[in-house]
Amino acid sequence: MSDTATTAISGDLSALFAPRGIAVIGASRHPHKLGATLARSLSGFAAAGGHLALVNGRDDGMYGSIAQAAADGPIDVAMICVPAPACPDALAEAAAAGARAAVIYSGGFAETGEAGAAHQRALAGIVSRTGIRLLGPNTSGFLAPHCGLTATFVPGAAQVRPGKVAVVAASGGVNHALAFLLTEAGHGVSLAVGLGNAVDVSAPDVLGHLADDPATGAVALHLESVADGPRLVDSVRRLAGRRPVVALVVGRNDVGAFAASHTGALATSWRITRAALAQAGAVLVDDERELVDAVGALAVTRLRPRRGAGVGVVTAQAGPGLLLLDDLRGRRSDVPELTTATQDTLAELLPPLTYQANPVDTGRPGPELGRVFAAVGADPGVDVIAAYTLHEPDAVDIVAAVKEGRSHGTPMVLGLGGTGEEVVRKRRELLESGVAVTTDPRGVAAATAALITDARARAHTAALIADAGARAHTAPSGGGRVPVEVRGRHDEHQAKDLLARVGVRTMPRRACDDRAAARAALAELGGPVAVKLLDADVLHKTELGGVHLDIATRDELEAALDRLDAAGARRYLVEKMAPAGVDLIVGARRDPVFGPVVLVGLGGTVAEALADVAVRLAPLAPAEAVSMPSELTGHALLTGWRSGPVLDPGELSGIVSALGDLLSANPLIDEIEINPLRLTAGGLVALDAVIIPREADDAQPHL
Repeated sequence: MSDTATTAISGDLSALFAPRGIAVIGASRHPHKLGATLARSLSGFAAAGGHLALVNGRDDGMYGSIAQAAADGPIDVAMICVPAPACPDALAEAAAAGARAAVIYSGGFAETGEAGAAHQRALAGIVSRTGIRLLGPNTSGFLAPHCGLTATFVPGAAQVRPGKVAVVAASGGVNHALAFLLTEAGHGVSLAVGLGNAVDVSAPDVLGHLADDPATGAVALHLESVADGPRLVDSVRRLAGRRPVVALVVGRNDVGAFAASHTGALATSWRITRAALAQAGAVLVDDERELVDAVGALAVTRLRPRRGAGVGVVTAQAGPGLLLLDDLRGRRSDVPELTTATQDTLAELLPPLTYQANPVDTGRPGPELGRVFAAVGADPGVDVIAAYTLHEPDAVDIVAAVKEGRSHGTPMVLGLGGTGEEVVRKRRELLESGVAVTTDPRGVAAATAALITDARARAHTAALIADAGARAHTAPSGGGRVPVEVRGRHDEHQAKDLLARVGVRTMPRRACDDRAAARAALAELGGPVAVKLLDADVLHKTELGGVHLDIATRDELEAALDRLDAAGARRYLVEKMAPAGVDLIVGARRDPVFGPVVLVGLGGTVAEALADVAVRLAPLAPAEAVSMPSELTGHALLTGWRSGPVLDPGELSGIVSALGDLLSANPLIDEIEINPLRLTAGGLVALDAVIIPREADDAQPHL
């Protein structure tokens, strides 16, 4: 949608999701046609007193036009079920008749090619001119169970029960799949929306609407692509401060569509989208089952904001308990050993052969289970209880045990295994009492991790707000200000000069115009040195034979210069060799969707092979970057692995923040990359640097 359309439309979606009257344009008596199916789905709305008007100019038993329908009662939303070529006229007529919103269910738009895209552009033009809000086209609609509104043609949707979870999905199919899963899990939904092609109403619009929805306790967000990154981030950040947001992003395996540059090839759009959402406060999940467990837990309970949370694990069966512990450890959850006092209490309750240090294995569920929960919840190192038990009603009343165990107010996630109506009823009772419930150990781990991640994100946000007054665009080690303007291509020597101005250390070096200068540089710096081709137009010098290392003697220098001349060198860079260490890559680039982003990863070929990177939006304070190294799979290499150097996270975060500031302050820079940035015993030092200017015609880069 155009910027003009964005500014013209109203932000209020109440006419769409809570209408007084609905007109179905393209209604039909043929039972298998879309207009007939939708009319049947809306019968509950009519039965509850809503004004439902069926419009079909070729059926004498229906309204001939939406204008006629509007004369008999309010029409807030038009639900359009006509072929794509007829949709623009139908939308225009709805707007002229006073409808404030519309849903277009038909397909055949931009997803089908240029002819369909033309129809879609026509819809955008009408939205821009009239201000009508449009959901779709190519959507299966939405569900608003609290209002008795089933605005979809999908069978069974009317069975979705009201609940506290809202679903905002790019796909109508995923929207319904999640709504069904949430209902089966005992949660239900407050609102479930499939966005379709999102000509007008998009994820940020619905998220903004949900921020003020008292029926919504948590939001499940499904994304396939992002049109406006900053707007999405802003909407998630605003919502997450009031209601938890759990996000599932599609595209993990699409590693080639993001960018052509080295850093961009690693920081795929999937990675950047996930990083942006996490930075905005969302909880990230990897699949739809985990999404249901995570958002369901957050809909009924939240931890207090805190940077870390200890998990007390209680299991009534050892095998599932091992699965639970293994999954929690894989999510880097803290499962601390219980205090001696807690273990003494447990020893009085449980058989001596059971494990009681954390996890706590009760052997099987029994009458003491509630007191076990209470003892673990009272432990000073435990902030949340993760528990699992099979349903054994002859052994323990699980609902009563949980109520007894929550005497200290410690939040709990309980996996209740079993089948049958009695188990479903018990799970629902527990949910209604404020206990997060899942069906298996993996679900317990996912839900527990979501609670912890949400608490950490809110604590981090609070700390950043408190620290906002101290935030300043300073160099990481006391260097100068970020340059106001940087233009043109930079060779490696110029790039390192620029980095030095923002506090990034480099090795002593000399730019040499001829062999005599190179010989003088070797004599001045002393060997060993690196001798490199110096040319701003050559980004990958090694591939051209443009880098020669450990040059110590005059003869070695002459041989290296011969090879550089053969590679086309006109100038040389002679640089002192750096000490051994661990190589990182640090970069900043201008993403076409989200704008400036920064990246940290393991450097060199390791970065390419493993794609082991952490990403953030820029600009960002050093405090926002300090946790990036801990997200790397190979982070142990930075903590003194085999007597190696130890990273100072503050030093690295200062560099990352400075690069983000540099890129954000200079719109003519497209990318900055330091690869490698070597971690040595003396700290971080940039061994190679590239600055790529933004080309004049680079308005649509890399995606």
